[in-house]
Amino acid sequence: MDILIRKTYDEMSKTAAGIIARMVRSKPDCVLGLATGKTPVGTYKELVRLHQEEGLDFSQVKTFNLDEYLGLGMDLNKPYVLDQSYARFMYEELFKHINIKKENIHIPDGCTKEPEKICQAYEAAIKEVGGIDLQLLGIGGDGHWAFNEPGSSLGSRTRVQALAKQTLDDNYESFYAKAGFERKDMPHFAITMGIGTILEARNILMIANGIKKAEVVAQAIEGPINSQITASAIQLHSGGVTVVLDQEAASKLKNLEHYIHVEKLKKEYGLS
Repeated sequence: MDILIRKTYDEMSKTAAGIIARMVRSKPDCVLGLATGKTPVGTYKELVRLHQEEGLDFSQVKTFNLDEYLGLGMDLNKPYVLDQSYARFMYEELFKHINIKKENIHIPDGCTKEPEKICQAYEAAIKEVGGIDLQLLGIGGDGHWAFNEPGSSLGSRTRVQALAKQTLDDNYESFYAKAGFERKDMPHFAITMGIGTILEARNILMIANGIKKAEVVAQAIEGPINSQITASAIQLHSGGVTVVLDQEAASKLKNLEHYIHVEKLKKEYGLS
């Protein structure tokens, strides 16, 4: 596991975007797993810049988003819907600014009346394209990945998940309150990739910033693996794992100096 520490959120975002860009350049038809929330906004902004200014080509890339609120969704053929769906978020923050094909975008259908079938179909679609090459992840305030709330099985698959109170509170303040929605209007369930699904990605890229994430980041990376901190499953991944943090998010890591030393050493020997 490579732990990369950057001074600021902006530097963290550019480093993360650079890792994704290298994947796209080395494998133009790669499959990317994408995340939503406040943390990846800067990463997407940098990817947009790389596309528009440096020609980063997404025309063959396929994407699978981690999750979607149950009851919300967006038809990409009808470019704008005033809602708080993660589909709309992805369209606004990334998809409408790059040359990705609509048919290559996959987001769980939150508007479905048959969620179990949608979950099974989503798993099948990932397998059909050969799996995810690089999965981008954030980490929730209680240590969750996607909507795999505390107590989720570390072998879980794509499914409907009830949202924890902290998740509801965090997302309301971050998205719903700012958009003028009342708390009662917020969905209490979501469709999410499971931890088992996420761990099948060939490479994982986790990003986090801010002092509020410092404790759960330390628990996920250095603490025991357990279902109460579902992001701790990162320690189980057998492929390429990179964690990019700003200084605040990294501040409670016990082995912080070691991680900084290892990155410098790899650069010195041309291994990064």
